[in-house]
Amino acid sequence: MNNTYKNKKMKHYPNIYFLGIGGIGMSALARYFLHEGRKVAGYDRTETPLTRALQAEGAEVTYEDEVDAIPEAFRNPATTMVVFTPAVPQDHPQMTFFREGGFLMEKRSQMLGHLSEGKYVMAVAGTHGKTTTSTMIAWLNAATDMGGNAFLGGISKNFNGNMVLGEGNRLAVEADEFDRSFLRLNPDVAVITSVAADHLDIYGTFEAVVEAFGQFAALIKKGGDLIIKQGVDIPLPEGIDIWRYSYDDEKSDFYATNIALQQGGYYRFDIVTPFGILKNLTLGIPGWVNVENCVAAVASMVCAARKRGEELSEVKLQTALEKFSGVKRRFEFYVNTPRQVYMDDYAHHPEELEATITSVKRMFPARRLTAVFQPHLYTRTRDLYREFAAALSLADEVVLVPIYPAREEPIEGICSELIGEYVTAPWHICERENLADDLYSMPTDVVVTFGAGNIDVYCEAIAAELIKKA
Repeated sequence: MNNTYKNKKMKHYPNIYFLGIGGIGMSALARYFLHEGRKVAGYDRTETPLTRALQAEGAEVTYEDEVDAIPEAFRNPATTMVVFTPAVPQDHPQMTFFREGGFLMEKRSQMLGHLSEGKYVMAVAGTHGKTTTSTMIAWLNAATDMGGNAFLGGISKNFNGNMVLGEGNRLAVEADEFDRSFLRLNPDVAVITSVAADHLDIYGTFEAVVEAFGQFAALIKKGGDLIIKQGVDIPLPEGIDIWRYSYDDEKSDFYATNIALQQGGYYRFDIVTPFGILKNLTLGIPGWVNVENCVAAVASMVCAARKRGEELSEVKLQTALEKFSGVKRRFEFYVNTPRQVYMDDYAHHPEELEATITSVKRMFPARRLTAVFQPHLYTRTRDLYREFAAALSLADEVVLVPIYPAREEPIEGICSELIGEYVTAPWHICERENLADDLYSMPTDVVVTFGAGNIDVYCEAIAAELIKKA
């Protein structure tokens, strides 16, 4: 960071340039500054619906690496600050230009930390489950009149975006463990949904992941609350209230009971809390794993209301949960008929895959499940290919798509076929562009596409073919 400008307040910069503007977290920050009236521009490698939406809202977006692609108004370090994501290589030409030009440069996580100052922060961390849980908290804040803002890691269907602007000082955020970004936050109430061996290209070992989550817990403000999934073992700090939650484990402080599966995979249930029972809750999205996410979100709301001396309306909570529409690419239905089901889901870690596949099989018992999986990152595939295979083997048939590399270069010998060698269900490889035709030709019943890469680009085409069999 350049010393000349590092102490200058952000409000003094009329222009904000984003390196990696199309990322889900980065685009939320870009929207925030557009709402503030700043001029916003940025670079991303590929055009996506998110970048097109930002352009429609007034941002200038370039897809060219060259320095000449930076708009002239954003080349002055006195008037422009830069927000970047670690996904952009350090030797990227624009990154080099800004770094050598004396610009104030901050990571997305640093910026989020700044924007959270003075807020009542409700943060959700975990190697999976955090996007749905944090989005649910944001929705519950709005729908129960608690208000506040939110920066989300996915596109909320209720808000039709990844940023929420509202009255009040609550701030719901997804606390991302990638690159240790979540260590920039000081939450008032925090959820930890899971701690698994992920991002080992960053952390090196699972033990280092556990240590980082312990550091995150230690950042919770004194007198605050930690809501942590039953069974997750990390170093726990003193000076805060610690609550365990689960799907239905009665040893937990918060858990669901009287769980009843409804038509279409939806659930009705009660939530037991240390302060009473919330009854007759129905979640507006399907899947047992989302009941667990709901327990965590409701626990956050209960703890926040308790500490802030607010009354949480049970009636408003019931209505809000029924109207929760979820997050794009999380249990997202495209086709749902008695003859053909097609869903898309963001799951990209073995534990996520296992949870979602198990949920889908519970939703549609006695039906045949075809899992379509695009691995994300060579390093993740290298580290977890056996675990991926074990999770995928829970399906009746598996279609593997070539690895989505994201920020990585290929690793010799690491490919989707490596996963397939250990899958016990029938499997084959298919290129992304051929998925729609391939799935149409197969005897499909329930189909789910999985992955954090670009497989979602093909969802509409897949749905158009599968609906013909509905």
